[in-house]
Amino acid sequence: FLLKDMTAERLFEAVRVVAAGEALLAPTVTRRLIGEFVRLRPHTAEPSPLALLTPRETEVLRLIAEGLSNAEIAARLTVSAETVKTHVSRVLAKLGARDRAQAVMLAYEFGLVVPRSGGPRKAPW
Repeated sequence: FLLKDMTAERLFEAVRVVAAGEALLAPTVTRRLIGEFVRLRPHTAEPSPLALLTPRETEVLRLIAEGLSNAEIAARLTVSAETVKTHVSRVLAKLGARDRAQAVMLAYEFGLVVPRSGGPRKAPW
């Protein structure tokens, strides 16, 4: 899901992300969706699958939850995009998630990230 007012550069990046088989949601949409999911989901005492992640994988998952692309995560962590892809693949496998969106939902569900107060922010595109 993309917003109508995104820049051409962001649109091209979005096409590349989707062509690579990844899911893409505007960060504001993701935050609202997950905030509602967390609010409505009954809390259980399940063990957290996040305990399976290495510190670096946990960091990558946090950055995914912020809405960053693989290229943006690579720049932030000063690693290659291929390294980020490897981390993302391992995160998905360890969490049993089918895609980035589901991994982010789990990150919210198990408290790794929390919805920001003050309402959703405007997407950068």
